[in-house]
Order: sequence, then structure tokens, then C-alpha cells
Amino acid sequence: MPNPPGPPGTPVVVGLDLGTTTAKAVAYDEQSRVWADAAREYPLHTPRPGYAEQDPGTVCDAGLDVLATAVAQARSAGAALRGVALSAAMHSLLALDDDGAPLTPALTYADSRAAAVATRLRGDPAGIEIFRRTGTPLHPMSPLTKLLWFRTHDRDTFDRAASWVSLKELLLRRLCGETVVDHSVASASGLFNLRQRRWDAGALRLAAVDAQQLSRPVETDTVLAGVDPAEARRLGLPADLRVVVGAADGCLANLGAGATAEGIAACTIGTSGAVRVAATTPGTDPQGRLFTYALTDDRWIVGGPVSNGGLVLRWLRDALLTDLAAAARDAGEDPYERMTAMAAQVPAGSEGLLFLPYLTGERAPDWNASTRGALLGLTLRHGRGHLIRSAMEGVLLQLRAVVEAMAALRISPSAFHATGGFTHSPLWLQMMADVFRREIGVPARAEGTALGAALLGMVALGTFADIDEAAATVTVRERRRPDADTADVYDAVFDAFRASSAHRGL
Repeated sequence: MPNPPGPPGTPVVVGLDLGTTTAKAVAYDEQSRVWADAAREYPLHTPRPGYAEQDPGTVCDAGLDVLATAVAQARSAGAALRGVALSAAMHSLLALDDDGAPLTPALTYADSRAAAVATRLRGDPAGIEIFRRTGTPLHPMSPLTKLLWFRTHDRDTFDRAASWVSLKELLLRRLCGETVVDHSVASASGLFNLRQRRWDAGALRLAAVDAQQLSRPVETDTVLAGVDPAEARRLGLPADLRVVVGAADGCLANLGAGATAEGIAACTIGTSGAVRVAATTPGTDPQGRLFTYALTDDRWIVGGPVSNGGLVLRWLRDALLTDLAAAARDAGEDPYERMTAMAAQVPAGSEGLLFLPYLTGERAPDWNASTRGALLGLTLRHGRGHLIRSAMEGVLLQLRAVVEAMAALRISPSAFHATGGFTHSPLWLQMMADVFRREIGVPARAEGTALGAALLGMVALGTFADIDEAAATVTVRERRRPDADTADVYDAVFDAFRASSAHRGL
């Protein structure tokens, strides 16, 4: 980094995030200034309908490589490296043999091969009780349902598996030689009892796995002893590097967005999307609409993910608006900026055009992997701008359905902090404020997950007393307030949206 953001010797912590398709490592100081950053993409393989897999070696290699790059950059800039803290996408699962080598690809959250298993569990009182104890919705994303799928459809692998791990656990094995899983990632497995903070006996019996086949659960602020000497030499890392186990990406996104108090929710739109709020007790939704995952020993994250976020606009760009996208690129413009400019010319409600954005099924609040999208109310009057705006509205209306599910549990945040690439769009932000009828704040750092990991690392290493002190350092660069008249329009559109979704079986 040519111009270091602070004086030499400034302490930094690297936040390492194993995302859905990209590994990122960012070195932050306690003022959230960036001293180094590195990123590397990896593919998501879909060899059959419903499959969404990754090569575990490729993902771990990417994570370790970006960590080494960020550490080298930070040192070159004169920073003092205090440690690294990890984040990872939830719900991945793979089998290892007796030697710790992968027997399977990593099944990601997007893998839906266990859809029939999840449907059966939702109708089974035993499955519902497991949800109430674990907080993980009964959905094919859940490692619990994936284990049941393996037991039925790939019994040879199931019987050969010496252990079952997530991608984050595999990386920690390589980096530190430790077989541990943080309470946050564990709590998104469907196998972890939230109140007892250990593997749930009933879930293990249902899955027919033994606790010895799973990693040892530890608190998210656990500091591991150091790096495996061989990996340290290979990557150029200090052997005594302090590694904070960290948490799951969605939970850390709240910390990185400064949303750890109960009155502030975090809303993220990336490929998918989510609304999440912090809670001081590990309660679960009696109707199974929302998840509850652990962040620290005294804070849980309650919320709901939607499967269709920015990917809806990507689909429009690549399937229906290829000429527009090509023209934008030829002019040196971002196709998405041209698309949102067209949407901005269309009034709220898209003049009656309703887009149900279920291109990949849907998760919260109804958890139906089989539902499909639809375009309703189409007339000769509607053009491309209407199509784009209605798609954006569909994403936000589905997120509002999550907000309404929260309200039914008396969780009513007064404000939202928004993170993700969409926050660079004034139209997206104002539409969110209007659809939610809430103020929307945008943190200064758009990528909240790596920052959240680094902030948790600073708590673990003593820079901050707790996560609330760490979250208080997050600054908001912009605020958007709802327009009352537009919000009235969206109230009516939301009613039509939910009625149409229900009619289609969601």
C-alpha cells in the first residue's frame, strides 16, 4: 500500500472471510482503516440440478493465499500484526476420511439436493423440536438435512466418513492443526443446541452421527496457539500468529455494520440477501420463519435470508438485457448503473407490474425451495424500466416479509444499517427506506463481514472490551429516510405481493 493510513507500528488484525465465491483478507486497525486487502475468486460447481458444490482444496488454498498476501502487504506498510480472525459462509458440509482427506466436494448453502428431506422434517414433530433447540430452519441448506441425504442416497460415503466438517473447519485444520468449530458456524448446522452450547443429542441421533465425528465446539473469541510450522513456512506467516476462530459471515456482518444493539438491524443484499438483528437471549421463532445463530456467549443473531438478491438483476442483465449491457460496457459504464437509471424513471409500484423474484426457490420467511418466480400484471404499457424496477421491488418486498415476521415476534428495529454492493446506488437505498418505512444508514465500510471478523478479533485480543465497544467504532456515511407518500404506495404493493406469493404456494 503506497500511502499507509497511519503511523508505523500501528496494530492491525486481519479479517479473513471465506465467502460464497470469493476469499477476502483485509487488515484493519482499531479505527477501521484499511492497511491491506486481497481477494481471490473460486468457482461454484453445479454438475446436476439442485447441486451447488465447491472443491474444498481450491477454497482453502484461496483463503490461505489471500491471508498470506494481506499479511505481507500490512507488514510492508509498516503495520504491527496482532492476529487474524476468521469468517465463513454458513451451512457448508463435506466428509473427511481417517487421514483427514476430503471424500466429497463441499456442499454449499445453495445446494438443494436435500429438499425432500427438509420437507419431510417440517412435517415431523421431531424435526420441529430440533429446530426449536438448534435455531436452524428445516431447509436443504442445513447440514442436518445434507447428512440425512447422504445416509439415504450415498450410503457408502456416509459409512466411510470419519468426520464431517465445514469449509472453515477444514481451513483451520490446515492453518493451525486444530479440529474445532466456533459456536456460530456450529449453530447454523442444525446439530447444535443453542442453550446448552453443545451438539444436540436428538439431532445427532436423527442424523446417525456421533459427536466424535464432529469438531470440538469453542467460543467465537477463542484464540488458537499458532500456525502449523509447515504452513507458516509455505505462506510466509509468523509461526506464533494468533488465530481467532471467529464466527459465521452473517453474524459478523452485523458486527461490521455496527448493528449489535437490539434497536438496529442489518440488511445485506449481495447475490442473495438477509435481514438480521441482535438479541440477548437465544429464543427461536415458534413458526420456524426465522433463524437464531450465535455470535458471542451473550449475543445471538435473529433473522432471515432470502435466496434472490442481486442475482435477480444479474439474471435480467444476462438473459433479457444483453444488448443494454453490451452498450453500457462499450461506453465504459457499469451495466447495473444504466439499469437502475432506467428504473428510476418508473414510479413506485412499477405501474402495476409485480415481480415475484423466486428464481432459485426461496428461504425466509416461508422456506420453500420449490417455489418459482413470476411476472404478474404485464401490459403493453410496461417497458424495460418497469421490468427492472419491479425486480428491484420484488427483492425488497421479500426482505420486508422477513421484517414483518420479526415484527410478529415483537422485534421491531427502529433503523437499519445496509451493507453490500447495492449501497452505492441511491435508488436502491431510497427504495429500501420506502419499502421498510425505516431510516436506512450506510456504514462507511461497505464490506462488513471482513471488518466484523477483524473487530471480533480485536475483542478477543484485548483491543476492545466487548462487541458493543467494537461496534461503536463503525461510522455511518449516509442516511436515507422514507418518503411517506411512497411508503403508502409500497404498503399496498406489499399486500398484493404477499397475496400473490401465497397463491403460488410460498
